[in-house]
Amino acid sequence: MFRTPVDRFCTIALVEGVSAVLLFFIAMPVKYGLQNDILVKIIGTAHGALWVIYMFSLLEVWVKEKWAFGKVFLGGVSGVIPGLSFWFEKKVRREAVPQS
Repeated sequence: MFRTPVDRFCTIALVEGVSAVLLFFIAMPVKYGLQNDILVKIIGTAHGALWVIYMFSLLEVWVKEKWAFGKVFLGGVSGVIPGLSFWFEKKVRREAVPQS
């Protein structure tokens, strides 16, 4: 699960993606619909920390795996748009599997 930089990145991408979905599609509607911001405070803080870890992990794979700038840029964009990190993680995993 965490043996290689790519494994770490993919795992973090999934967790960060889940936190984004929880924040934008559960916590924020509760905040604005029910005027209760406790979930935004909790999930938002966790999501922010996970996003920073995601970006550092992306930097790690860029350096250690020598990813092209375009791929790293796409990974960065995927970390900003809610849910897109799921697609990018799947793309990275497919590329990492040796073709037989």
